[in-house]
Amino acid sequence: MVTSTHEATHRLFQEHPEALTLVFESLGIPPPAKSDFGSITPDATEIRPLERRVDTVLKFEPAMGESFLLAIESQTKKDPDKAKSWAYYVAHLSAKYDMPVLLVAVCRDRSTAKWAAGPFECAVGPWSTQVTRPFVLGPGTVPVITDESTVAQQPALSVLSAMVHSDDRRAPAILEAMVRGLLSFDPDTTAYWFEVLEVGLENTPVKEKWRELMSNVITHFPGHGTIYEERYLEGKAEGKAEGKTEGKAEEGASFILRVLEKHGIDVPEDIRERITSCTDLDTLTLWFDRSLTASTAEDLFVETPEASEPGA
Repeated sequence: MVTSTHEATHRLFQEHPEALTLVFESLGIPPPAKSDFGSITPDATEIRPLERRVDTVLKFEPAMGESFLLAIESQTKKDPDKAKSWAYYVAHLSAKYDMPVLLVAVCRDRSTAKWAAGPFECAVGPWSTQVTRPFVLGPGTVPVITDESTVAQQPALSVLSAMVHSDDRRAPAILEAMVRGLLSFDPDTTAYWFEVLEVGLENTPVKEKWRELMSNVITHFPGHGTIYEERYLEGKAEGKAEGKTEGKAEEGASFILRVLEKHGIDVPEDIRERITSCTDLDTLTLWFDRSLTASTAEDLFVETPEASEPGA
């Protein structure tokens, strides 16, 4: 059964194979570059038999050294049938592409991770004809990342850490570090990682924690369709419809100041007063839009041909 976790894992490794650095380090292989990887898509005619079976297949082709395939599976529970299928995946891919295959299983809980490590044998009596031993990325092999500087330097690995450790008692600390670290990126990149992780956390209690943290960080809307934008625009519309402009104006002003703070912009007292005393929602919206790209607090009030302050 394909789940949100499967989809997020597929997207993570297809678009950011550098998240596999832990695998390469454990095997004593130099850290990979993104350019070393090529994707074998399940939609290709010759690989259609695997279309609904392998989550992700990558071809690793470094300039120097051995080339091989990585078959990556997201496994959320023990499944004896899957153990049999894994043997088929490895044999099929190896024969088809004439390359060795490394099977990687991504697991979220320790029990499943321990099971997924195998070995799974095809044996008759004492004789094993084939043995399958996946490399497991799970709670025991993926580090717990609670340092925001690590998130900023290795966002793909950090997202993997948050997904793998979503059932851990330290999960809230991991997510808080994720928020702080992701704020160092441009708005589109931040939005991308927020989305991948929100999908990857699926229906766990931690997902609500993640959405709560997201709703408190207003850094990259309008236009992205995020929880932030929805919350702000709904509040603005509600304020206009019900005439409750004062409370909504205060909220809008706090959003603007929050953005400036997160961007490390100093807000002089006179400008802070100008923002917090404004009660016109359209003006606050204009200032908010400008705060997303502002370099100084004064940039909120710089006129452009496209925009003017309607009620300042």
